[in-house]
Formats: sequence, C-alpha cells, structure tokens
Amino acid sequence: MGEDLYGHHADRIQAAIASDAAAKSALVASWRRSSNLHRLDPADRSPPRYLTEAELGQAGQRIEPLVQAAQSSLDRLYLAVGGVGCCVLLADRDGVPVERRGAPVDDETFRSWGLWTGSVWNEESQGTNGIGTCLVERRALTIHRDQHFHTRNTLLSCTTAPIHDHEGNLVAALDVSSCRADLTEAFANLISMAVVDAVRRIEGENFKMAFPKARILLAPVTDKGSGALIAVDADDLVVGATRSARLALGITQQCLDKPMPAADLFGWAERGSKILAEAERGALQRALARADGNVSAAAQALGISRATLHRKLNRLDVHRSH
Repeated sequence: MGEDLYGHHADRIQAAIASDAAAKSALVASWRRSSNLHRLDPADRSPPRYLTEAELGQAGQRIEPLVQAAQSSLDRLYLAVGGVGCCVLLADRDGVPVERRGAPVDDETFRSWGLWTGSVWNEESQGTNGIGTCLVERRALTIHRDQHFHTRNTLLSCTTAPIHDHEGNLVAALDVSSCRADLTEAFANLISMAVVDAVRRIEGENFKMAFPKARILLAPVTDKGSGALIAVDADDLVVGATRSARLALGITQQCLDKPMPAADLFGWAERGSKILAEAERGALQRALARADGNVSAAAQALGISRATLHRKLNRLDVHRSH
C-alpha cells in the first residue's frame, strides 16, 4: 500500500471529521470517535493487538454457552460465504474473535490482516471497523473498504451484527469479512441478510439452552422472523424473553422478576372462572389422550373416581372418542 494512498485516506478522514458531517453521518461520527476520543491516527500502520493464549481462553469461557449455541449456525453461515473468499468471526463484547471459520487456503491472508481469533477489533484500538463499530452502535452494519478508519484496513469489507443473550444483553458480534477487491455492494447486502439470519438462530438456540425446562413460544408480533421468543414455565408464567420480544411487547426485567401469566402478556386474559374451567378441561383431555380414551384408566391417573370423572366430563362438555 503506497504512501499516496495512506496520505490520501488520512486527509479524507481528517477533512470529514473537521466538517459538520458527523451530525448527519454515523460513519463520520465513528471516524470522529476514533480520532478525537481514542486518539488514533488513520495512517498508523501498527498491526492489530492480540490477546495471550490465556487471555483468549478466558474470553471464550466467559461466553461459553453462547459459543456452544452458535456452532451449527457458524458452520451454516460459513458454507454460504466461505466459497467466495470470506471468513466468519464470532467476537465477544470486547471485540475479540473467540471462534472462527475460514478456508485453509485463505488462512495466511486472513491472519496477516488480523482476522483471527485473539485479535482485538474494538473501536478504541482499531477505529471504525465492522466488529468494533457494531458493538458501539449496537446495530447491524457493513464497513466497506475505505469506510474503515485505518488506511491499512481499507482493503477489507466487514459485515457485522450484534448478538444478545437470553436476558437481552449485548454479549457478542457475528462478522463476515472479505479481502476481495471485487466484492460488490449488492453482494455485501446478501451477506448482511445471511449474518442477521444467523444471529437470530444463535440467539434462539442460546435462549432455548438457557430455559431447558420451559416451553418456548413465538411471540404474536408482526415480524415473525424477528426472533421474538417467550419462555413459559409449567404454570404458564413467563420466565424469559428475548430482546426482540422485550422490545416488541414492552417487557422489562422488572416484569420478569415477578410472576406474569402468559395470557396477560399476550392479551388473552379471561375471567378467572373461565380460566379455571379451561385449565381443568385441558387436564381432562390430556388424561384421556394418555389413556387412549379409557375413562377408568384416566380417572385412576388423575386420582379420582370414575363417577367423578364422568361428572366433570359432562359439566365441562368434554367429548371423548370411543
């Protein structure tokens, strides 16, 4: 990379920072943070900093459940983008990749660019970049080539989306990076859709692992693909909600700290007597189904007499198959 390029890119960055563009452009606002807040120089050629093996191990342990939940989604995403010269990185909330997928033939290239586990890609050390800026702005984004702050990173195109844990906290970022010069904006948009889709799967799998004994419901929201999931216990009380569900339904942590019937949350609340009747009817129906329609066996399973079960079936108008 020649001196002219370093100088031209640095001048362009400084001119944008000096203008009023930061008020209108999230990208220039990030450049301004990189320069004014973090005191970085766009022409700096220092390679990315790496954690020690011990530090990297600790970083991975801190988000171990999420890493486990992400494995199949990382593999699936890599199958979609690996063949066109991209690598997949799962970074923690400090901007450090702890998991990676990439073609062995590209390893040397990606390692030289710092697109490797243990490298530090937060905005504080690398300036504007996919992983670091995504974590600061808490949104999915693409930093394409010369949108990067450091000139040395302007051959990269990085598409990243934030990952939230089962309590809605930002804990990681999923990134697809490429060094290909022919990566078009249209193809970058396709990569972005794949990354966001993978994040939804990772968050969903992590959510299910966090509530292994709960029923997982898709919240009744307009965007069915938003990943708005609710965890409900055996008593139909809400015990968990993904970030998407919290935003869509106005659920706060305070709401989850006290018992909340799922029916109330979804606006399905009925009069108390009707709720009890429905619950009793459901219990009878399940008992009959398990007993294959045998009333005596169902009554025995419920701990009541056959006559009592008959009375309840008639009162609740439960029709059974013979």
